[in-house]
Amino acid sequence: MKKSVIHDAMAVAGYTAPWHVTAGSAIELHLSAAAAVRGVCLMRIDKQEPQLMDWPVQRLGNAPACESFELGSFLRIGAAELARADRVEGVSFEVFLTRNHGDRSIVETDSFALTLTDDGMRFRLGDRLLLSGQSLPTCHWLRIEIGSTSSGVALDITGHDLLAPFALHREFDEPWKAPDRELLFGASLEHDFATLNARFAAVALRLSSGNAFWTFPTRLTDAPMVSSGAAALELEAVNLPTFCVTSSRWNGTSFDPRLVPSHYDAIHCHDDDMGPLDWPACFRTATPDDAASGVYAFEVEYESGKEQIVFFVVAAASRNSLLFLVPTATYLAYADEFLPKHLYEWKSQDRGHQFAIDNNLHSLYDYHSDASGVSICSYRKPKATLRPDYNYPLCGCPHNLPVDLHFLRFCHANGIAFDLTTDHALHERGLEALEGYAAVMTGSHPEYMSMEIEDALRRFAAAGGSIAYLGGNGFAGKVAFKGDLMELRRSSLEAGRTWDGPIAEQALAITNEPGGHLRASGRGEFNLTGVAISLMGFDRGRPFSRMPASREPAVAWLFEGVGDETFGDSGIVLDAAAGYEVDATDTHLGTHSDTMVIARADGFPESFVHDATRWYEGGEWQRQGRRCAEMTLRALASGGMIFSASSVAWLGALPASGMNDVGRITLNLLKRLSAAFGSSDK
Repeated sequence: MKKSVIHDAMAVAGYTAPWHVTAGSAIELHLSAAAAVRGVCLMRIDKQEPQLMDWPVQRLGNAPACESFELGSFLRIGAAELARADRVEGVSFEVFLTRNHGDRSIVETDSFALTLTDDGMRFRLGDRLLLSGQSLPTCHWLRIEIGSTSSGVALDITGHDLLAPFALHREFDEPWKAPDRELLFGASLEHDFATLNARFAAVALRLSSGNAFWTFPTRLTDAPMVSSGAAALELEAVNLPTFCVTSSRWNGTSFDPRLVPSHYDAIHCHDDDMGPLDWPACFRTATPDDAASGVYAFEVEYESGKEQIVFFVVAAASRNSLLFLVPTATYLAYADEFLPKHLYEWKSQDRGHQFAIDNNLHSLYDYHSDASGVSICSYRKPKATLRPDYNYPLCGCPHNLPVDLHFLRFCHANGIAFDLTTDHALHERGLEALEGYAAVMTGSHPEYMSMEIEDALRRFAAAGGSIAYLGGNGFAGKVAFKGDLMELRRSSLEAGRTWDGPIAEQALAITNEPGGHLRASGRGEFNLTGVAISLMGFDRGRPFSRMPASREPAVAWLFEGVGDETFGDSGIVLDAAAGYEVDATDTHLGTHSDTMVIARADGFPESFVHDATRWYEGGEWQRQGRRCAEMTLRALASGGMIFSASSVAWLGALPASGMNDVGRITLNLLKRLSAAFGSSDK
């Protein structure tokens, strides 16, 4: 269904395409606006004070207006495809109905329609209603056949559940008429009500010359799927449904679609799916050839305010010895999170979340209306919560982008020169993007990354590079990228923090590789940084205290100028350096023996919950003893090092002006990492 953007919470919203560019490239701004746009300019927002850029902004086409978007996915065989086929004499398919309310179309064209209502199924031939009120089972696979017979038209529906058999056979003394319009699975021809929440598989057309049938691929495709058999006809998956889900052929003998593709030949359509948006571009800028890498924004001014729509200029080659890796995978995973108030206590309001709720946008933490998880999204949408002034309602303080901007401004204020790239850019370029750097610095919450990103960082460290992991709950979840799309399949290890995916459906549709945790693939977390999430909570955080190892000669440099045993008792994230999500070591899960714990935070409120994926041999006593955050340092055989701050709140504890112990430790680290390299802010 087409929906107009609701602008009650935000008068202006939009996105850029692409999301990151190298210097010398053009970038376009796509807007929806309920207020007249007075002006658009370019700002660099990672400096101590926002910096107005003199880059020319070109206006494109008409003035920004209130745009719309299509909500809900479905399958379509176009009228042109049907016209070039031999006479269509019937259609068959498999369907797995999930949660639906109100009128929904199961299959529809001009000559027949099978619809679902709250009162049961309805079957229509042309304008005549021939059957109504028949209930259909949900959450069971059904095979449906509609077609001509020697005496008229037949409708057959059979169930696959051996314990709850279902069969319906009806014949109608009515002439069969081949469709003249498109044939839709899960949507009405007029798109006048919501699409169907259901899985589809094994679609086939009975033609006068034989059968044309589709076997859906396990890999996500944006190209039409071509039938086999009597004709090569195209079927489209419209508006980004979920590929690589189990069909009626799945029998539990394998969880790998690469081994048993026929078990994963279904597509799950949702009434709130949303593919990449195609709003018209309103403005364009060409970044200068000498543009510095950094965080930028189109600043859109309207009558009563401004909004900043963020993009990134990434380094094409090294200018400085330090490289900041913007966690855009995490930004995109969290963008437009619903945070239903019946599940979460809000400590503050935020206009971005309200905009997302009003417009049925979803993050990869949300679930569809049928309670299945949202597993794929595009950056070609408003990311209304990705703003410099964003406050996360669960903790009432900054999260993600504004915390990372706080760090970058600290670096500029203290003479730390750096280049910048993003997760998306690193995924595209791999290890090449890290050439010429002494160290990679992470943001506050680099939770998600692809195998390609993790592999590039691992190889970089193995070749002598260093990693300054300046956040918490990082290197944890595996994602896959395809153009503007990012996919995340959650595992049963999520333990109630958000939606939980079926164990059988962990494979990513983009790659068909296992999803879930990087640690399940022997990567990330303990295996790379030496730590992983131990606690999560949204009440006041805790300071760190030095451990004996911090005084060893190999480590003492990190604490030069630090006068107190305890540090980090203030900050913009939960008022402390250790908070929100914090990490700790675990040799059982892969922390290397040469990883030194140099500082520790404990005494967290009881509201901070344990990571449910950890098992403690000593039981509850040992578990309670691990209610901590552990800052670590590991010297690598390659000559590099890996530092882990082990807290999402660490960067938020840096001073906005002046200096504190968190700032001294961070500066000592960054200066040490860049000491062997020449560095100039170009």
